[in-house]
Amino acid sequence: MIEVKDLVVKYGDEVAINKMNLFVEKNTTCAIIGASGCGKTTLLYSLAGLVFPDKGSIYIDGIKNNGIRKNTAVILQNHGLLPWKTVWDNVALGLKARGVVKEKINDKVESILKELSIYDYKDKYPIELSGGQSQRVGICRALAINPDLLLMDEPTSALDQMTKEKLQNLVLKIYKNKPLTIVSVTHNIEEAVFLGQKIVIMNHGNVKSIINNPYFGVEQSRNQMEFYEMCLRVRKLLEEDRYYEKQ
Repeated sequence: MIEVKDLVVKYGDEVAINKMNLFVEKNTTCAIIGASGCGKTTLLYSLAGLVFPDKGSIYIDGIKNNGIRKNTAVILQNHGLLPWKTVWDNVALGLKARGVVKEKINDKVESILKELSIYDYKDKYPIELSGGQSQRVGICRALAINPDLLLMDEPTSALDQMTKEKLQNLVLKIYKNKPLTIVSVTHNIEEAVFLGQKIVIMNHGNVKSIINNPYFGVEQSRNQMEFYEMCLRVRKLLEEDRYYEKQ
């Protein structure tokens, strides 16, 4: 589904992504984790077509990515909701931009709002929503366009622990009901282990380690010791980077 080949992205003289290679299989999930400034968000924005490479290339479904792709949806850290539009209109935004007829837009928006249990808030504005509700609306808007690739940038970072886990459970439920390719950037180790079939640990604009995660999708995984053993494995790899950077 995603093939990153020798990718280089610079901001002026600063190298954010340095000759990176990565492959993500179709209809799988990939969690990307690493220290601040390691290039995680730049990689995600490159996959979304919002940042253009200086060198190298990105292929999605075998096609070279040269900009914003119709079947790619992005969920931003700050939810990206337009404050002057209601929940309904925010969710409908992507469909309107794609020229979908009004009747189909209404059917799709109503269906997705009900599916994600946010329909009762359809006439509210973003300022009237909690953080969890806002993020749920962001997920609704992303899924309304029926994407085959979902990109998430720190989707639960501003939420309390229990709300964070509810949103993680929701993403997992969505994936199990209708598999699609999901790439999620996170600082949270438990989130990476919970949502990533593949866990990519980044450092200095490149891939440090890739872990194939056998505990992805396991029911009640947070209650199992093996889940936290995997979290510890990821933590040790992250701590190695911090140790060597201090030397």
